[in-house]
Amino acid sequence: MIAFPRSALARELVAALQGRALLGDAHNGLFLAAPRRTGKSTFLQGDLAPALEAAGVTVVYVDLWADARRDPGSLIADAFGRALTSELGIVARAARKASLSRVKVGGLEVDTSRIGSIDGMTLVDALRLLHETAGRPVALIVDEAQHALTSDAGEAAMTALKSARDQLNQPGRINLMLVMSGSDRDRLLRLVNTAGAPFYGSQVQRMPPLGPDFIAHVAGLVEDQRPELKPVDRAALQQAFERFGQRPQFFMAALGQVLSPLAGLSGRFEPALLDAAAQQQAQDEAQMEADYLALKPIEQAVLWRMLEQEARYRPYDAAALRFYREKTGHPVSVAQAQKALEALRQRTPALVWKSARGEYALQDAAMQRWHQSRVTTGQWPPQAQGD
Repeated sequence: MIAFPRSALARELVAALQGRALLGDAHNGLFLAAPRRTGKSTFLQGDLAPALEAAGVTVVYVDLWADARRDPGSLIADAFGRALTSELGIVARAARKASLSRVKVGGLEVDTSRIGSIDGMTLVDALRLLHETAGRPVALIVDEAQHALTSDAGEAAMTALKSARDQLNQPGRINLMLVMSGSDRDRLLRLVNTAGAPFYGSQVQRMPPLGPDFIAHVAGLVEDQRPELKPVDRAALQQAFERFGQRPQFFMAALGQVLSPLAGLSGRFEPALLDAAAQQQAQDEAQMEADYLALKPIEQAVLWRMLEQEARYRPYDAAALRFYREKTGHPVSVAQAQKALEALRQRTPALVWKSARGEYALQDAAMQRWHQSRVTTGQWPPQAQGD
């Protein structure tokens, strides 16, 4: 993957987090949604975090997908534990060496083993301690934040962060900045769009995708390294990038392959790149179709309903049970629907996501786009060969 700094965007978001620019209510929390593998995490770690640090902010970063086997609440706790250890320096290291479970600095005492616990109090104390010890504002960046809702401890940690924000921030003075990102907008919305949500009232922003400036950067690199290819057809590169779902990793891998001396291409490389993009798109769609056709009829019906209803999906209401019956040809009980949903969650990779409150959503938003495309072209539902 090539380096492509998005410094201007990072500076704009820093200003918004500091309350110096209008972007929804970013000073109360910035919620960014972007599809998976489109450069979101790269931007957060490589552009936004350094820009915040350059502005005199202590940054704590945690990826809730870093270890899917661990509770999201414990991942958040560990991130703050590492930040505290770094800031407290000799005091914290001495405490660990002496097997002490509590650290007292600036009149605050924190039980480091309970940071992020369900009552949330130790997390608030930890944030206050980190802020006072560092002497700077603190920014917490939570990547794939929607995953916090899959456990009670994770949801409690989100609630504690909201409490910490309210306690630490003062009119005209922002001491705690929160950045929450997600690869699925609908699931990220569950943090903000109901009265019981941890950040009720905040807005989810769509993170701008890589666009023409990225394509121009790539085209410039190709022209510098392969002068004989000047001028590179930027429109063709943009089209290929979009066919790759604006996923830079896949786009750059294909570009490297078609430009390789081993590819044996003669003439222009752009048509070969477009072909590779079309093949990747067809491969992705074929995999989703195969996954769907491999399901049992009741699992297909449940997934079909979820694809149609999106955020409105209710798995067990009368309309859903009637839908399942129509699609399977026989009555479906709540228990049978529950079993089908669990089977969809347990697949590798999982097709369905579940929150700690029993809410369900698609695991990969790309399946939603595939479904909409098939509906538009009259090719839904998929049919097994020979049917």
